[in-house]
Amino acid sequence: MMRTSLVILSLILSTNLVMSQQKMTPESLWSLKRLSVMGVDEAQQNIYYKLKIPNVEENNFYTEFYKIPIKGGSATKISEDVVDVVSNNISPNKKYELFNKTVSIEEVTGKDRYKNLPKSNAYVYTDLDIRHWDTWNDGTYSHVFYKAKDAKEEGIDVMPEEPYYSPQRPFGGDEDYIWGPNSEHIYYVSKKVKGKAYAQSTNTDIYKYNLKTRKTENLTEENKGYDMQPAFSKDGALAYLQMKTEGYEADKNDIIILKDGVKQNLTAQWDGTVASFTWNKDGKSLYFKAPVDGTIQLFEVDYPGRKRKMPEVKQLSEGEFDVKSIVLQKDNKLFVTKTDMNHAAELFTFDLKTKNFTQLTHINDEIYNNLDLPNVEKRYVTTTDGKKMLVWLILPPNFDTNKKYPTLVYAQGGPQSPLSQFYSFRMEFSTHGFSRLCRDCTKSQRNARTRCRVERSD
Repeated sequence: MMRTSLVILSLILSTNLVMSQQKMTPESLWSLKRLSVMGVDEAQQNIYYKLKIPNVEENNFYTEFYKIPIKGGSATKISEDVVDVVSNNISPNKKYELFNKTVSIEEVTGKDRYKNLPKSNAYVYTDLDIRHWDTWNDGTYSHVFYKAKDAKEEGIDVMPEEPYYSPQRPFGGDEDYIWGPNSEHIYYVSKKVKGKAYAQSTNTDIYKYNLKTRKTENLTEENKGYDMQPAFSKDGALAYLQMKTEGYEADKNDIIILKDGVKQNLTAQWDGTVASFTWNKDGKSLYFKAPVDGTIQLFEVDYPGRKRKMPEVKQLSEGEFDVKSIVLQKDNKLFVTKTDMNHAAELFTFDLKTKNFTQLTHINDEIYNNLDLPNVEKRYVTTTDGKKMLVWLILPPNFDTNKKYPTLVYAQGGPQSPLSQFYSFRMEFSTHGFSRLCRDCTKSQRNARTRCRVERSD
């Protein structure tokens, strides 16, 4: 979370130091809408997305839903019910639905362990793994279910009574479970260890569940690091991401292909780490995003199959931005979301021939167009051991070289992710690095902690 501080603090500093067209204030920052893509309809005619819109008075958010034509045009506001058409969890034969829900497995809360104390709010733990980020473990687990399409039944649990998670907590989603090409199997990601071992382990595996026999097979048992994000090509090749080193959550992420019992690492010889990927529609290559030079860019790697050919990785895009997600490939375009240090996520197309981006949504243009935004410069400095290190220099709007300004030097934590062209709305952590300086603040100062921290930062 500390990595967010450089961007937002620079914006805040700029508003206190210069007279601008309009200041970037906490209020204007919190008026920005947050876009997230929900999916694409089966006919691939529209992309569906939702906007989280802050309501400062209510200290909460409300949500609006939209669809935008893939061919281009204006977005249309829709009801939440319509979003069901973008579900990607209907089986290929259209007979079943795949979903996840929370099930109660263990008695952790006081009222569960002691039936005569129904009002007890205690939690009882005998081992580690008691909390996921901001949520206490309460004996419930997320499990994958399937059922006949449109059936009213609760569905069949593919992990009955197992004290393990799928999707993974705290950040797993429906990318953690998929249908097999013939609708006879379900593939899901889970880390099947408990207690202290769970807290220390990175050994997620990909499991194959047989609908007919209800038996489960571990496809990646030999690998002791992460195995994640399974996805099939049109020809039935299973691709997934893999880290090799046990317990090392910042290891190199490679794309592995499993076909006819043979596994192939497509990115082993490439000096980079894959964030996420999608298959090319022709099944002969994969598109992926990966960090490079303080940005997140688009890449492509070919899948030669059993040919005696080394897979080749090509960088497709370049510039000072982050590709946040790859939504869809259609014809000669990739549909993606993209950010930079001055702009929140929007939908774009990327032309695979011209290598140009075209912006599709403009949800925050009205706000940004009335702001003087910082200037962001990429620079390299020589370190004490003679290496070149990339740094981002963020100058206030209307920067005057003849004036002196307070300066924040921010060192990235990690090493899970780079300090890239991300965009953050998180004012609470915008000056995270200054939190220790302000523990003696009064209540009124803490409510205006941005001003307080900036004043004390010099």
